[in-house]
Amino acid sequence: MIEATGLVKSFGSLRAVDGVGFQVQKGELYGLLGPNGAGKTTTMSMLAGLLAPDEGQIRFDGVDLAVRPLEVKRQLGVVPQEPALYETLSARENLRFWGGLYGLAGRELGAAVDRVLELVGLADRASEPIRGYSGGMKRRLNLALGLVHGPRVVLMDEPTVGIDPQARLKILEAVKGVTASGTTVIYTTHYLEEAEELCDRIAIMDHGKILAEGTLDELIRRVGGRELVTVRGAFSPDALRGVVASLPGVAVTTEEPGRIVLTVDRTGRGVVEVLGQILGAGLDLQGVSVQPPSLNMLFLNLTGRELRD
Repeated sequence: MIEATGLVKSFGSLRAVDGVGFQVQKGELYGLLGPNGAGKTTTMSMLAGLLAPDEGQIRFDGVDLAVRPLEVKRQLGVVPQEPALYETLSARENLRFWGGLYGLAGRELGAAVDRVLELVGLADRASEPIRGYSGGMKRRLNLALGLVHGPRVVLMDEPTVGIDPQARLKILEAVKGVTASGTTVIYTTHYLEEAEELCDRIAIMDHGKILAEGTLDELIRRVGGRELVTVRGAFSPDALRGVVASLPGVAVTTEEPGRIVLTVDRTGRGVVEVLGQILGAGLDLQGVSVQPPSLNMLFLNLTGRELRD
């Protein structure tokens, strides 16, 4: 349904998107996962027709966005990072305004507004001016604005950033409801758990490139039988390196003051023996944690840093 090929976008000397390409099928929830600055928002802006790519092509059902933009944009819903709301209007008035811009009117508009208010859990507060809304409520209304006209494809750019856990849960439930209805969604996030919970397929992005793509199981299998061991304390990094240097299947991947991250191959000595060597070395330790194969570990292996960074 959506095909992006060889997308490139530069801002001066910064190449924000560097040869990005992917395909999204009808009814699929496709995730772009990566840290801030990875190029996710620039990619979404090109998909929405807000930015023209320097190179590359975007097609919706075979229709070239650059050639017939209005035909494509009528089918799109966009949920931007920054809420596009009129503070003095109520939620219902905001939705009626935006729905009207998409050509809805009369009973059709009223029914559409009621539908999305229920979906995002704001029906009981719909008549209040939104200047009194919490940040989470505004985020939920922002989501509703992108859905009010019943688009075939919705672009959601970090819809849960900066909100409380309860509001975040409501948005995630609404997103699940949207995809359950057959709507195609492209969803950007830097939260691992969101990508794991929501997405049918995930593309891991960093520095303007897609580094890996697949289902959650496919991506985790790329990590192989390795576990992540994080060691914190006041020890010398060289001292810890000396402890693990002779152990097969152990590699240092991240090193910073007070913290070293190792990967441990399960087919080698295994985590239990590695931990025994570390704990028995007399180092000044403050904590040790073990993480099984995960998206974060894959990102670490691909980039040399953890996604949280």
